Amino acid sequence: MAKSTIKLRTKEKGGKIQVKALITHPMETGLRKDKKTGKKIPEHYITKVVVEANGKPVLTADWSGSISKNPFLSFSYAGSKDDTVKLTWTDNTGKSDSIEKKVGEK
Repeated sequence: MAKSTIKLRTKEKGGKIQVKALITHPMETGLRKDKKTGKKIPEHYITKVVVEANGKPVLTADWSGSISKNPFLSFSYAGSKDDTVKLTWTDNTGKSDSIEKKVGEK
């Protein structure tokens, strides 16, 4: 199995679930040039991020090339320590990755 591009941490605190995720992705805008060849580096960026808790969406984000390389996402939602959190991203080349964890799971 390929290594996940997502590091996901969740914890419950006062009836809220804190979600923190680090996504490994180049996030190329298509405007930079390769220093050696002088050719433009093709666009390659995440277009959609969806976070679900127990199968129901709690966050949907439409991203573009303006997001930095290896983006970090942090937010909280009302939930319980029994929730299962799933994060999925899709990029402009059609590639995607996802990870699913119980709240508090390492």
